[in-house]
Parts: sequence; C-alpha cells; structure tokens
Amino acid sequence: QVQLVESGGGLVQAGGSLRLSCAASGLTFSRYRMAWFRQAPGKEREFVAAIGSSGGVTLYADSVKGRATISRDNVKNTVYVQMNSLKPEDTAVYYCAAGSGTATIPQIPERYGIWGQGTQVTVSS
Repeated sequence: QVQLVESGGGLVQAGGSLRLSCAASGLTFSRYRMAWFRQAPGKEREFVAAIGSSGGVTLYADSVKGRATISRDNVKNTVYVQMNSLKPEDTAVYYCAAGSGTATIPQIPERYGIWGQGTQVTVSS
C-alpha cells in the first residue's frame, strides 16, 4: 500500500520555524520527485517546494523562497521542508506529494499522483 504521512505541523508564532516531515512507504522512494503544496481555507492548492529524485535539484515558490528549505533522505524514505520566518499567510494545510515520469519538476498538483493526508500549520500574529 502506497502511503505518504506528513507530520510536524502545529501552531507557531509569526517569525517562528517548523520542520515538516513526510514519510513514504510502499513505493521506490528514490525514483520519485517529491513536493510540498499547501491549501488555505477558500483557496486553491498552491505549490510550495519540490525536490528531484536524487535531491540534486530543488524548486521553490516565490512566496517561500529564502524562508523554506526542502530536503530528502532516500535511506529513510522521507522528505522534509524547513520553514523559517513564518508569517500568518503561511497558515494552511500542508501536503506532500510524489510524482514520476518527467525530467522536469512541475509545480501543478495534477502532475503528482500520490498525496498525503496533510498537516495543519497555523501561524499566529
């Protein structure tokens, strides 16, 4: 059974940090590019960051560039995103996603076929 399980969300004050984790099982993790998306109430799901299958390539949304760092451990089958200098507008449910089949790193949800259940991040002002 293919599964992605996010953890690490919570309530944090503006300016604080969180590290989200996503543990994968049931798939050959090192063959998949991984991404983080987020969805705030009433808004569409938006791209946050992505990392290539080997970890050598990363991509960030402009809204988090300089504040987020995505990484992966292909031994632990886990992808992380470190979020610093959090802002209230970062409040959302954060999802990790796995995708395969392309040499590029897409930023749209439709290009990722496996999703976790999400973890809530709430940033208070």
